[in-house]
Amino acid sequence: MRVVQSVRYNKKKNTCVLKEGWLVHFTSRDNMRKRHYWQLDSKCITLFHNDTGGKFYKELPLSDILHIEAFDRSINGVSTNSDTPHCFELLTDTLVYYVGERSPNPESDQGRADSGEIWYRMIRQALCPGMNENGTSKSCLEPEKTGIYPEWQQDWDISNLYQIFPDEILGSGQFGIVYGGKHRKTGRDVAIKIIDKLRFPSRQESQLRNEVAIMQNLRFHGVVDLEAMCETTERIFVVMEKLHGDMLEMILSSDKGRLPERNTRFLVTQILTALRHLHSKNIVHCDLKPENVLLAREDPFPQVKLCDFGFARIIGEKSFRRSVVGTPAYLAPEVLRNSGYNRSLDMWSVGVIIYVSLSGTFPFNEDEDINDQIQNAAFMYPKNPWNEISNDAITLINSLLQVKIRKRFSVDKALSHPWMQDFQTWLDLRDLETRVGQRYITHESDDARWQRFAGECGIAYPQHFVMGPQYDETEEEEEEGH
Repeated sequence: MRVVQSVRYNKKKNTCVLKEGWLVHFTSRDNMRKRHYWQLDSKCITLFHNDTGGKFYKELPLSDILHIEAFDRSINGVSTNSDTPHCFELLTDTLVYYVGERSPNPESDQGRADSGEIWYRMIRQALCPGMNENGTSKSCLEPEKTGIYPEWQQDWDISNLYQIFPDEILGSGQFGIVYGGKHRKTGRDVAIKIIDKLRFPSRQESQLRNEVAIMQNLRFHGVVDLEAMCETTERIFVVMEKLHGDMLEMILSSDKGRLPERNTRFLVTQILTALRHLHSKNIVHCDLKPENVLLAREDPFPQVKLCDFGFARIIGEKSFRRSVVGTPAYLAPEVLRNSGYNRSLDMWSVGVIIYVSLSGTFPFNEDEDINDQIQNAAFMYPKNPWNEISNDAITLINSLLQVKIRKRFSVDKALSHPWMQDFQTWLDLRDLETRVGQRYITHESDDARWQRFAGECGIAYPQHFVMGPQYDETEEEEEEGH
């Protein structure tokens, strides 16, 4: 028992220390005052037995702290267990930690009181990096499946809801830096985008609000979930589900620097399914690229979700927009010509994504102007690697990279293209839907066709798919009518 404890309760001192020093504390369950060497970092508070060794008494993850409150002698009076009041309180689900000490005489405890105040400020800052000392949220929206919490108009401090990890940078979008975080009550991992409003042009702020408004109405397995939005006078916090990497990382880290056709088909089918959902709601993404296709886990065949709707637009089926949007390498010719664009803009981007995934390169000649090549659809298919790639893949890419909008494939045409109609891809997608527990990519009307195909080719048809998750048509009808 002692050996196990000695291993469990020893750890290396953290090099990324925010603050450390000796503090006294007691708890709501134990009135005995204990003195330990406290060390605060970006993720937890560790109470060591001394300031040199690695043996520690307790670890308190910052995500377990629901609230921190300074002790006010004039309001709270003297601590009930002693004549010496504490400096501040840390509230968790199970305990209240009463930390620091003041002497009964206010004039004689100046040094210790200052130390307690500094610890209070440092822990409060660690609980919500990016929030100023007195920064409470003036509004916080936390949508659920059924809508928005009715309390959203209350003054909520985001640090009461989520713990932000400032050293865990997940990425940066056009609107701010995205950090890792954790929901305090459930322990769920999240991604939190922090935007400094003081450095933020008002035009871009309206784009951000547009992104949030669009995401609030997109509850779909192929789109990143928006969990909450909190706002202070200086910052905006957008909380989303946390995923693991993006499609670009997957392409670059693959053995050949490009993806096999099987994996590409699997990912592109999910992208097209998400686009079909967006387009059914007259939403055009306008900035589709591998960096905005996130992976739910590290896996050759992961669930993917679209993110970053900062450039997204509401465009009717026969409507056009002219504002400049998107990332140059993935832009359609009509945007460059400023001739007006519609939902087919996203389909051009899908064509570039397929090309990049299969070859690991852009479809451009470095010696020529990219804009000219895009507007002329002058794309090359060099023998290496395109000799190893099927002609069906190339014909689909060419059908998507059409300069004339009316000739460019729609989502449904792309999904029904021979390259996309692949039995192995269908099996891979059914496996994914089984893992997710929802049938949202394939349709049960195709089951008989693929079962018949398997029989004709002498391929064993997985019997567990026969009784797998069924497609809920009523749910789709409600969704379309929403």
